[in-house]
Amino acid sequence: MTRASPWWSKDVHEDRRPFLLARGRIKTAIRNWFEARGFTETECAALQVSPGNEAHLHAFETRQLGPDLAAATRYLHTSPEFSMKKLLAAGEERIFDFARVWRNRERGALHHPEFTLLEWYRARAPYETLMEDCAALLALACAAAGTDRLVYRGIEADPAVPPDRVTVAAAFRDLAGLDLLATLAPDPAAAPDRDGLAQQAEAAGYRVAADDSWTDIYSRVLAERIEPALGRGRATILCEYPVCEAALSRPTAHDPRVAERFELYACGVELANAFGELTDPAEQRRRFGLEMDEKQRVYGERYPLDEDFLAALAHMPPASGIALGFDRLVMLAAGASRIVQVVWTPLAP
Repeated sequence: MTRASPWWSKDVHEDRRPFLLARGRIKTAIRNWFEARGFTETECAALQVSPGNEAHLHAFETRQLGPDLAAATRYLHTSPEFSMKKLLAAGEERIFDFARVWRNRERGALHHPEFTLLEWYRARAPYETLMEDCAALLALACAAAGTDRLVYRGIEADPAVPPDRVTVAAAFRDLAGLDLLATLAPDPAAAPDRDGLAQQAEAAGYRVAADDSWTDIYSRVLAERIEPALGRGRATILCEYPVCEAALSRPTAHDPRVAERFELYACGVELANAFGELTDPAEQRRRFGLEMDEKQRVYGERYPLDEDFLAALAHMPPASGIALGFDRLVMLAAGASRIVQVVWTPLAP
């Protein structure tokens, strides 16, 4: 088998350079957009006592040695979320960060172990405002890249057309033939009806294993049937996730079964994840405990809680926040097919 040339070889770099230059133009345009709207750019530290407490996110672990050589476990953050919420508690109102983040067990056309999250927060703003932000940034990125289409593997989305808004329940009903809401309890502390979802899924022809949890079934249907259909022709905002799938967001006012969470899709690619932020420390602790129990069940490990974050949460104003995969946005705006084409110095194989 012929070994591929390294990214630093002149011929490979020459092919990648137009994407990298587009990356710079897009970054400059976005930074100017935020600053024109009164946002302050932050620079959150990557080394943390907890990398985040979502069951299926995997961190890079390291050791911090004190002057006396006493060792403490530390992690490279998977998102600047905890730090940025602490800044909101400190009094910041509108903040954004082009944050370098790290996630383990992820490598592929759309995944790189080290990547850039564009994360921003608006104090005292409804999460629908973030939907408007997303639409503006898609158009801005295309303009900076010199194109009028987002493209990935032959699938296109027009940034000039407002994103379609679809609830998770509607997507499961229309694309998968499942009544997701019927399996959710009004009490957010109550477990969803695993058997009810399994029966529906099996009747619709989906594979269900005996040891599959409700989340396992939900995630499989989402990945196989829902996500590939989103963001075709124009971007899609998939909103109102089940509360049990939105550990950091508050329930909606109209239905306690679903949360103020949305994800942005274009060309079948997930670009962003947004929340109307949960600010109840006790409820956040409970949800983190459930997430870590799930992580223990599936992967045999758990991460510590950031007690400083939970303390700050009690002082945080109502807010909405979002994390957007900047590298993926550049890919779609510049027409790249692999994430390594838009990363200046990708990790060697």
